[in-house]
Amino acid sequence: MNSRTLWNDNWYFAKTALDVEWEDRALWEREMQPADLPHDWLIYDTKNLYEDSIGWYRKKFVYSASGVKHAGEAAQENLREQSNSVAGNACTTCDERVILRFEGVYMDSSIYINGVCLGDWKYGYSTFDWDITDHLREGENEVVLRVTFQAPNSRWYSGAGIYRDVWMIRLPETHIPLDGIYTSSVETENGYDLIIDTELEWGAITENYELEYCLHYAGDSKNSAETENREIFRVKQPLAGGQEKTSVAIPVDNPRKWDITDPYLYDLTVRLCKLPMNDGENGAGEALQKTEITQEEHLRIGFRTMQFEPDRGFLLNGRKVRLNGACDHHDLGALGAAFHKEAMRRKFELMRSMGVNAVRTSHNMPAVELMELADEMGFLIVSEAFDMWEMAKNPYDYARFFKEWMEKDVRSWIRRDRNHPSVIMWSIGNEIPDTHADAHGQEITRSLLAVVRKWDYRKVAPVTIGSNYMPWENAQKCADIVKVAGYNYAEKYYAEHHEKHPDWIIYGSETSSVVQSRGVYHFPLERANLIEADEQCSALGNSTTSWAAKNTEYCITMDRDTPYSCGQFIWTAIDYIGEPTPYQTKNSYFGQMDTAGFPKDSYYVFRSEWTDGKKDPMIHVYPYWDFNPGQQVDVRITSNAPEVELFVNGVSQGKQQIDHQKGTVLQPSWKVPYAPGSICAVAYDETGREIARQERHSFGNTDHYVLKANKSALHADGEDMIFVEISAEDRDGYPVENASDYVRVTVEGAGRLIGLDNGDSTDYDAYKGTVRKLFQGKLLAMIAAKTIPGEIRVTVEDAWTATVSMTDETGAGTATAVVETPDNTAAAGHRTATVTLQAVEAPIRPGVCATEENREYPPAFVDPGFVPVRKLEMSAPYMRLTPEKPYVLLHTRIYPMEATDRKLLWSITDASGIPSPVAKLEELEDGESIRITGVSDGSFQVRCMTCNGTTNIKMISQLDFAVEGMGQTFHSPYEPVTGISYVGSFGGDVSRGVENSAGTDKAQPTGLVYEALDFGEFGSDEITLSIFANDNDPHRIQIWKGEPEESGSGTQGTLVGEITYQKPGIWEVFQPDTFVLPRRLKGVTKLTIVSEDKIFLKEFHFTRQEKAYARLSALTDGVTYGDSFVRTGDAVEQIGNNVSLEFTDMNFGEAGTDSIVICGRTPLQQNTIQLRFTDGATQVLPFPHSEEYRELRFPLERVTGEQNVTFVFLPGCNFDFKWFRFEKSGYEE
Repeated sequence: MNSRTLWNDNWYFAKTALDVEWEDRALWEREMQPADLPHDWLIYDTKNLYEDSIGWYRKKFVYSASGVKHAGEAAQENLREQSNSVAGNACTTCDERVILRFEGVYMDSSIYINGVCLGDWKYGYSTFDWDITDHLREGENEVVLRVTFQAPNSRWYSGAGIYRDVWMIRLPETHIPLDGIYTSSVETENGYDLIIDTELEWGAITENYELEYCLHYAGDSKNSAETENREIFRVKQPLAGGQEKTSVAIPVDNPRKWDITDPYLYDLTVRLCKLPMNDGENGAGEALQKTEITQEEHLRIGFRTMQFEPDRGFLLNGRKVRLNGACDHHDLGALGAAFHKEAMRRKFELMRSMGVNAVRTSHNMPAVELMELADEMGFLIVSEAFDMWEMAKNPYDYARFFKEWMEKDVRSWIRRDRNHPSVIMWSIGNEIPDTHADAHGQEITRSLLAVVRKWDYRKVAPVTIGSNYMPWENAQKCADIVKVAGYNYAEKYYAEHHEKHPDWIIYGSETSSVVQSRGVYHFPLERANLIEADEQCSALGNSTTSWAAKNTEYCITMDRDTPYSCGQFIWTAIDYIGEPTPYQTKNSYFGQMDTAGFPKDSYYVFRSEWTDGKKDPMIHVYPYWDFNPGQQVDVRITSNAPEVELFVNGVSQGKQQIDHQKGTVLQPSWKVPYAPGSICAVAYDETGREIARQERHSFGNTDHYVLKANKSALHADGEDMIFVEISAEDRDGYPVENASDYVRVTVEGAGRLIGLDNGDSTDYDAYKGTVRKLFQGKLLAMIAAKTIPGEIRVTVEDAWTATVSMTDETGAGTATAVVETPDNTAAAGHRTATVTLQAVEAPIRPGVCATEENREYPPAFVDPGFVPVRKLEMSAPYMRLTPEKPYVLLHTRIYPMEATDRKLLWSITDASGIPSPVAKLEELEDGESIRITGVSDGSFQVRCMTCNGTTNIKMISQLDFAVEGMGQTFHSPYEPVTGISYVGSFGGDVSRGVENSAGTDKAQPTGLVYEALDFGEFGSDEITLSIFANDNDPHRIQIWKGEPEESGSGTQGTLVGEITYQKPGIWEVFQPDTFVLPRRLKGVTKLTIVSEDKIFLKEFHFTRQEKAYARLSALTDGVTYGDSFVRTGDAVEQIGNNVSLEFTDMNFGEAGTDSIVICGRTPLQQNTIQLRFTDGATQVLPFPHSEEYRELRFPLERVTGEQNVTFVFLPGCNFDFKWFRFEKSGYEE
């Protein structure tokens, strides 16, 4: 009989440098330590999550025909002496096949059995098998897996190691191969025909076998006891000798359908049976007296009907279902890439509570258990395979192996997961540059499609691609091959492509990408705010990337109002490690929940639109309520009710309606001056009846901790988990929603602490430590089961009140510190909270390993004993500066009083965080106060900041001020003008990019307007722009004085110049380029920059020019008078008798000039120009014949000091004059 045994226990692990080889066994073997599988060796050091390294995994076991067991310790010691030998008796009598299955190893692995290398497996996400039968020997054996990690190999955190389950599978010689059963169903008049295709591999005996198929109800809480496990059919199918594949169609009358609202499953058992034989028929002279089951395989299947229609979208069991989907990367926060089924179950539960019904496994094959959970819980899955094909995105990614390995990986992927009812699409790629580059991308698309169809030949799911290249022809040709077109951030093309390709199935394979940090708010709401000094993204909804949706509401309504769209997959439901756009921190900001699974405010926006307000009414008001007195706060409400009302300290701020069917404003907003107390949001139904409310209170410092577990008991099976939410409350019991206390977490008894996570991308304290700080009032503890029942005691206490032995993150040594919280007296008390949970007795799967626990690590950036700042509270007697009150004193109070880092940083900025000239500040001696003086009219923010013990700003407190009656504010164009500081825009959409850049629209011209630029009397014609363009193409840009007519300003500006910017694109690198404009800008003016397509403008500035040495236009920079001349577009031409061109205020300084360059032309053999100066000196410049404009340099006798300069043309001249430039003495070209 076959067997399948979990093989996660008794592994040893060592990490080495990349240059260590198999032959260096002594080196890596001496580093071996026990390791729990699944295992991610990179997650332990949060400051080095992408360390180039090799992981060595070793397991020793005893093999015999009767079974497999782990080698004893003594045997292992004996084997260690023979570690480089393959001595031993080979197993020559095996009548079975022994296979090791690895469900996921990241990446580039090689396997050694008893010292013999069997081969490699390159991809880090596909399941692979090694038949080790021919290399086994009776007695002790050894398997070693060598895993190579080189960065960069992904755009996200991949983890490294054997991060999914390992199995030992023993099959008879004649057997059904792994993943060799393929089921599909066809709906009939009375139910379904279940089609079962079974592959066979034969041994020496190829006769007297049959297959038996049994279908049972799987049974669940909705099923009665009578129907649970009731057999639906039992069908036998004789096999012809040597038959490689067989197929059978079995009718099933009116089965209960699998659906997202009722994910009902059936158990299918397939048995390979050896039939009785007469004497002598078996070749051994003995009769087989009864049927022998030699192999038994179990599958869970579901019956469902799925359709994709170009005009209706996705249909499940005959009804339209909109895919309210989310993309999901494979890490599990503090657990890294190491897969834990219960952590994935929690992920699904969190997504379900938000209204998600579909998941895209971005951008790789998922874990087996993810698919099982999706089947069980009713999620629809877009199963994705690749993020790259032949064209690499990173130096060490899978593109290195794609050509050779693609078919093996697709085979593994499709065969393993094709029986899951949750699969609705096979995605063969995400944002694949090959599809855009040339026609070869279409060849690869066809190849991938063919390989998918080879293994999913009954088409249980269609093939798709998720593409960000859909505006262009080549990607559209690839989409036309698969017909199911996934659009990444390209919703604007839906209508055009739906009309152009009426046979396409359209959906949003990746949308949203609005970024936010949980509980962090950068005001005001109306100002786009992507980058801030605290390296956090505003959760108000005003922080969006350049390629993303304008906001969450747009993301929701755009899909809602497209009836033919199947739906969308937002990026992402939950934050993931890596890809921390727009910063260089630890984890992403894209999720609607952080890496700990704590909801951000945007979570409630999706929940309000993706859940039914009649069945489950909800309301959410934000932000929390603890700011500076008088600060203007944007308060927003989201609800699935049709009407909401806001109360501030009991006073109604008014009601607002929400149109969930057709409206575009899904979050009513108010501006409210902060005052301590509370805000309360109330939801009403269509009749005006209250159906939900939420109130949030002001709060003080932490008084005590609160522990909330997601369940009270777990199974003592080594695999179950409990998730404990740790939060802080003040003395009145109100949540301290910006608490940042360091706490110690201790788990005693029948549980293990295996992860701590607060979701903060800027926090590098260890996931695997026992001390972490709360972030915005929350911390998550992940508690795993041991294999013994009993009590689990979880204790949370102030971190710095005990003697602590800490191991550094490399494990190289320990440090002991005795520290006490300031004022830690008996009266103050030691804040401690405990929750007692239960581990109940449960079956334990053989092969489970449950020994790992978190250990002590020092904080990443602060010393033990550090008390973080929670709040910087600014206050001032008034916030409007006038000539009567030109200055004000502002004071900041630090909470808590015991905070360690008391150094404050100050700045005066505009609403975007750009330094503002409107006011100036002076720090006072107490270190906590400043004097603010108004300079010119305008509004500004005072920012008070702290680094909280690190080298980077960690907290920003802001307070709004205004200056009135002190005159207009002018800006110098000779200093960098930040792209995002524009005062108006027109045409396309403008986004805020990294480094305070302004991103223009790629689909239409976009204008950015900058006002009150003071160029001075002389001005400048030389502009430098610092631009990032994600391509190598030329980009046409116009520079306007004023605004063009299409801006809608009602005035017509002047086009100063048209320039072309073109440089090799380097991702998010701004490259400056300088241009000379045909016209000079002078005085105080408004400037408009218009880009025809997508660029990011970080800043621009003009060159401050010395008039005497600038390039001066003959047409515009002087005064022309005389008898005969003509002004043309850029020159003074046909200069004849007695014409003078005069230029004043030319200061040549002490060094002076000794040459001049003139751009002109003359039809004469020679045209003589007299050059006269204020001091009476005259110099003659003979300009020779030229049909075209040319630049000529003439030597001069040195001229110094202040001068007026006149070009004199006497009778007989005929000259065309464009410009001239004096050169400083000693100039050499």
